[in-house]
Amino acid sequence: MERDTLRILEMLNQLSLTDTQKEDFLAFCASREQELEVLNAVDTSDVERMVHVMPILTVVREDVASQPFSREDLQRGAPETDEGYWCVPRVVE
Repeated sequence: MERDTLRILEMLNQLSLTDTQKEDFLAFCASREQELEVLNAVDTSDVERMVHVMPILTVVREDVASQPFSREDLQRGAPETDEGYWCVPRVVE
């Protein structure tokens, strides 16, 4: 990135960077550009294009309605029940 580009970005984003911050940012961008050059030098002509590195599998089970627990089994742990309903202390007056 060049100083002119940084000046435009600074103006568009309404930033006021110090000279030290500008130098640090330009050095950071320069190091990223060097890393990009290294990556671009790698021959990827034999690599298949893909969206994900690992295959994505969607495991879907059959949607079957079932009742795994009976009401009586669930109410066994209740402190008190009345006609199939849990009895709890009143919270709101």
